[in-house]
Amino acid sequence: MGSMSDQASPASPEFVAAIDSLERQLSVLWRGARANSHRVARQVHPDMEPAAYGLLAILQREESMRLTDLAANIGVGKPSVSRQVAMLEQLGLVHKQADPVDGRAQSISLTQAGRERLTAAQLARKNAFRQRLGDWPVQDLDALAALLDRLNQAYANEPPLH
Repeated sequence: MGSMSDQASPASPEFVAAIDSLERQLSVLWRGARANSHRVARQVHPDMEPAAYGLLAILQREESMRLTDLAANIGVGKPSVSRQVAMLEQLGLVHKQADPVDGRAQSISLTQAGRERLTAAQLARKNAFRQRLGDWPVQDLDALAALLDRLNQAYANEPPLH
């Protein structure tokens, strides 16, 4: 992005002000994203918790996973994921079956209803992005995505919360 010569020192007033501005804007974004997550989760199922949406999206991408791998994938403890999976199973969105590699373990995957409801919610979410960002130039969208990816990578090595 920028060269070393145009980077301010982390102790400089410019850097401190930029971090303060970033923190304020991310707080606003996270509040909005949290509210949107509630709406999207309710579209999948009225009783689904917002945190479970991410689990469904991972299972959609991976097709099936063990609980331990699912927990590692999202960076939270196994007990937390276990509770979410139990709730999703109760709602008929996921099911467990014996793992084909290790019969002692269970593999979790989306049910047909889970797949359909998740796809419908994702379509609604993409339509909401189109409405909010429809007047943005593609270059701005690409730049924002690249910067968010860079920020996500900076957080990627943090240990999971338990």
